[in-house]
Amino acid sequence: MTENPTGDRSGQPVGPATGRPTEQHRTRTLRPHLPDVRPLDSFSSLKIKLGVLVAATVTLAVLITWIGLQNQLGPSRTFPLAIVLSLLLTQLLARGMTSPLREMTAAARSMADGDYTRRVRATSHDEVGQLAVAFNVMAEDLASSDQMRRELIANVSHELRTPVAALQAQLENVVDGVTEPNPATMQMALAQTERLARLVTYLLDLSRIEAGAAALNITEIDLGDFLEENAESVAMVEASKHLRYVIDVTPPDLTLEADRERLHQVVTNLLQNAIRHSPQGGEIRLEAYPADDDVVIEIVDEGPGIAKEDRERIFERFARGNATHATTGGTGIGLAIVRWAVDLHGGRIEVADSRKGATMRVTLPAHVG
Repeated sequence: MTENPTGDRSGQPVGPATGRPTEQHRTRTLRPHLPDVRPLDSFSSLKIKLGVLVAATVTLAVLITWIGLQNQLGPSRTFPLAIVLSLLLTQLLARGMTSPLREMTAAARSMADGDYTRRVRATSHDEVGQLAVAFNVMAEDLASSDQMRRELIANVSHELRTPVAALQAQLENVVDGVTEPNPATMQMALAQTERLARLVTYLLDLSRIEAGAAALNITEIDLGDFLEENAESVAMVEASKHLRYVIDVTPPDLTLEADRERLHQVVTNLLQNAIRHSPQGGEIRLEAYPADDDVVIEIVDEGPGIAKEDRERIFERFARGNATHATTGGTGIGLAIVRWAVDLHGGRIEVADSRKGATMRVTLPAHVG
């Protein structure tokens, strides 16, 4: 492989600061410079392979010795020839047996340099082949984690830059005397500050997800009042779209045993997601009703909806929906936090079918224990 003065060892361009690949690599399989002979790949055990190797070399040595003696070459010529040919056969078969280990070593070195695209050619069925398969799975996971990390940094950087730039511009105008520090200006600055606070809260919740489940403080919640409070809180912050909020709780006195703070996370995140995708002047419905021993909460918007192939993926960390949704912003963290909080309660969340827009359905047990 030729050296690339502006790239890494894989020939791909690298960044000037990190020395790591800046473009997405194609997944490719490592192949050694010399071809490997792997006639023992069909055996399912390394012990059997070693036994066959020993038997083959001993048989070859005996055969060469017998042929030499039959042709009156003498021990001084026959034994050295038998030893040399046996060693060559051992080297040939052993190279094929240990080839995946060498490939794993090279792939591990590439991973240390930031290239997670290298794979090991796993053709045998023994323990080494199983290790090669496990290594490839690990490489896939590392590549996925690295991609998620890059997307997180890009998404969070974008989300931070927008409110910080807006807030900086507003404060500079106030300091320079261009804008008067009136209530409207302060309200705009407060809105940007609250947006930053939400992002920080998301990141803190994400660290809780990584650390494991958090304890729940279960209380009885009146869903009618609770949903109304949540709708009012987001309506004050997101007033620019002039959205209508309709709350429908059946029966009106429906209650639920849950952690109030975690349930607030669920409803607020779903409302913000609905607001993000709703058209100007649209309607958002908050509905709650009993279903057997459960309570169902639905957030319904009039946005473009969510494609069926994206309905499971959007609840993964850092994942966002289709291109239509991606253009509306969002870090891909909120819905992952929603599923985490719902799972803590022993419930489930799904995207339900709807004629228009998107319907986010949360099903929680009405009573704990």
